[in-house]
Amino acid sequence: MDQLCQAALDVRLRAHAPFSKFLVGAAIEDDQGRIHTGCNVENATYGLTVCAERVAVFKAISEGARKFRRIAVAADAPKLTPPCGACRQILWEFCGDVEITLVNLQGRTETLKLKDLFPRPFDDTFLG
Repeated sequence: MDQLCQAALDVRLRAHAPFSKFLVGAAIEDDQGRIHTGCNVENATYGLTVCAERVAVFKAISEGARKFRRIAVAADAPKLTPPCGACRQILWEFCGDVEITLVNLQGRTETLKLKDLFPRPFDDTFLG
């Protein structure tokens, strides 16, 4: 198993998901080869829940990373689980057309580019 996918699988076990019981882990590799991880953290209001992908990106940013090579997202579902819309937007803004590997507990993977999941993203080019 690739180190990035394994990191996403491992951090998934730290998720705080008492309501959905749907544990998700994400691992993002910066341009220096460092791996930053995140897991989903639920809140009783659901609206304040933060997904694993956003936790990983924000954690990496807070640790000084600014450029990213790839991200892995791990969940326990037979159907591989892609990032939600909010996460796709954050990934686009901070990572661009990054490579995303989806992985499940059975070891099934799929790798694609963010542009395949998010074909017409909104970004700063529309602001001015």
